Amino acid sequence: MSFFSSVLAWFSSIFFAKAAELAVVGLQASGKTSFVNVIGSGQWSEDVVPTVAFNYRKVRKGAVTLKIWDVAGQPKFRSMWERYCHGMDAIIFVVDSADPDKFDTARFELHQLLGQPGLAGVPLLVLGNKNDISDHASVKDLIRDLELDKIQDRPVSCYSCSMKSRHNLDIVLRWLTDCSH
Repeated sequence: MSFFSSVLAWFSSIFFAKAAELAVVGLQASGKTSFVNVIGSGQWSEDVVPTVAFNYRKVRKGAVTLKIWDVAGQPKFRSMWERYCHGMDAIIFVVDSADPDKFDTARFELHQLLGQPGLAGVPLLVLGNKNDISDHASVKDLIRDLELDKIQDRPVSCYSCSMKSRHNLDIVLRWLTDCSH
């Protein structure tokens, strides 16, 4: 890259930089923190400590800065979700797609959250995590079981992914950087 190109790229990153603020929510052990870690460092680890309250991480991808709030999923912390989702550019709801026994609770909690008036219109990205495990739910199954087709007041996207194998994370990352527009 020539000096001129380098300077132009640097100016572009300063004057045309974008930022997106995201809240990552979902039931405990769905893979929220693993998602944030993989987006931030590109590395997956089995040694993830359950989140207590929240974690905050700032990640730069090209000309986009992602400010990510990773909110705990244990029942006692779910009442905090609305507070962390308010004012966000997008809500990311992570679901363990290999644990259908939790789909009813996930659906209930998701629709409770989205029913809050202050969150109307905030785009929703649902990630069906752990698609590297056999018998995981497909995107079609998640849309049906979480009743995503009933959500009318905001853009909704749903992807099947795996933090461990990084399957579909390039598509998810593109969605995240596009939400900053």
